[in-house]
Amino acid sequence: MQAINRLRSAIQLQDISRRNAEIDAARGMLFEALADYTNPHLLAETCAPGQLRRLECSWAIEQAIIITYQVQNEVSAVSDRLHQLQTKICEDAHTVINQCESHDELDFLFPELTRIHNHDLVIIESWQNHVDWVKSLPPAELKLLNSADFNNSETTQTITNSEIPLEQISYETIAEKSHFYSLRDQLLFMFAPELRREYENYVSQQAANSGYRTLVTSNLQQASDLTVANLFHYFNIRNESQEEVNQ
Repeated sequence: MQAINRLRSAIQLQDISRRNAEIDAARGMLFEALADYTNPHLLAETCAPGQLRRLECSWAIEQAIIITYQVQNEVSAVSDRLHQLQTKICEDAHTVINQCESHDELDFLFPELTRIHNHDLVIIESWQNHVDWVKSLPPAELKLLNSADFNNSETTQTITNSEIPLEQISYETIAEKSHFYSLRDQLLFMFAPELRREYENYVSQQAANSGYRTLVTSNLQQASDLTVANLFHYFNIRNESQEEVNQ
């Protein structure tokens, strides 16, 4: 991408005013690219997996924009945009999941979105925590931090790639114990915890009406997403069947 190459070149410049001008120009190009990838008309005409791929590109562009602020030491802007990005990813994921209409789409989305939730969002949150920590430092400590040399670390890390991603294995395990709508709800729970709480309250109420004394809210809070979603649909389907009989 031309904007990224321009940003890389700008960072190498020694003249501060020219450097900032080039960074500002690169950021402007990134904002234009971001608008293209988040175009609502294009997203509306794309299937759920396609939407996810476009949105992943937009999240990457947003991170590049944040880096432009970071290299200019605009710490408050970096922190604010990182917070907005985390919120945006959760909202976008929620939208994509609601657009999922088939098992084939869900088979693709579930492992992908699980990885995004368990890895990408965690990294962005860690990034923001670090930025907020730096922002809180007094000037003397900040100067000391900037002069520190972290390039001599002897820590080594071994990265191994399993043939089948763990997210895929986990999904295949729970897919054997759930149905389409329950699985989709379990995916929603990751990005919308408040929805899970609504389900817990519904299950607790229906269980009390049915004499299931162990399915109280305190116990449901300790249960897995799989259990909560399956119980919700069990009671929901049972109630719908009862209504049809009564009619």
